[in-house]
Amino acid sequence: MNEKVVPKNARLNERENRFKILDLFCGAGGFSCGFDMVGFSTEVAIDFDDKAINTFQRNFPKTKCICGDITNEEIKEQIIQFSKERNVNMVIGGPPCQGFSLKGKNLGIKDPRNFLFLEYVDVVKRLKPECFIIENVKNLLNAARGYFIKQIYEEFETLGYTLNHGILNAYNFGVPQTRERTIIIGRLGKKGIPLPVAKNSIKTTVRDAISDLNYFESGEGNDVLDYKNPAFTEYQKLLRKNSEKLYNHKATNHSAFALEKLRMIPPEGDKSFMPKELYGKQKFTTTWARLKWDSPSPTIDTRFDTPSNGRNSHPILNRSITPREAARIQSFPDTFIFYGNKCSICKQIGNAVPPLLAKAIGEHIKDFLENE
Repeated sequence: MNEKVVPKNARLNERENRFKILDLFCGAGGFSCGFDMVGFSTEVAIDFDDKAINTFQRNFPKTKCICGDITNEEIKEQIIQFSKERNVNMVIGGPPCQGFSLKGKNLGIKDPRNFLFLEYVDVVKRLKPECFIIENVKNLLNAARGYFIKQIYEEFETLGYTLNHGILNAYNFGVPQTRERTIIIGRLGKKGIPLPVAKNSIKTTVRDAISDLNYFESGEGNDVLDYKNPAFTEYQKLLRKNSEKLYNHKATNHSAFALEKLRMIPPEGDKSFMPKELYGKQKFTTTWARLKWDSPSPTIDTRFDTPSNGRNSHPILNRSITPREAARIQSFPDTFIFYGNKCSICKQIGNAVPPLLAKAIGEHIKDFLENE
């Protein structure tokens, strides 16, 4: 009997569309954005933050989005039901884990502060996806001398998964930012999926990311604008692809006193150029510091709109970076629009998984499974 021959490109297409995703603790959708670039499909997403879910839903209109508390059994049942209806076979997300400290070692993964991590475990237990991916803080691996990562392995190995983990720096995967995160990849069965290894030696800088947005002073800009400059770099061309307007490029309206301080700081400088009596309560050396054009940004956090928070002021202009500039540094495409008030948008951007890092993980998984 002759076997039916499946063309290789058909098998590739099957692999590309193979994963249907449940995004837990999804936030605005950086993780899903990156996997979407690979051809995976986020079918269900859940988050407690209604403003973040609104951003997610408007950027992923086909996804079933749930706003609610995952510890609520009714919400949990919705997650499981919709995931089964949509044939979800991959779970992704970064569960908050506040209890990973030496002090909490006696309780470990059962520490009440880690309850959201246990919810992640429970969802995987009930859905039994082919793969899951966890993103978390770098310190997760070192907490209590590796005690917690050992417990994480035990929880999932009991469910039949093989795990691999490590620390990935987004900067090594095309993101103009030194952002190190723990990544755990679990696969059902005895053969795990290793973490990706950076192959691209080209490093992206702050200049590569935002030099075309090098205008607007404090308080200027708007939610929707026309582009003022052409794209100057390949990175800018990549992120501007298919975008007809510029969104979320609105500068913080700084106080007169803040502007006075910023004027004292030269291009790419820091607070050492100010009189020490103006340092304020912030003791860290990076507060009131400017980004450097030809270096990566430090980790973008949720307060990038505040010069006193860290090295997040514009390299040459007297203002902090705008939400769009921060989104560029996080590697969000310009077509991805953030919704909500300024505080919420900053939180959405700062908490996100950089899409290009997620894309690299997705491409690696696809290639690994295709070639095994």
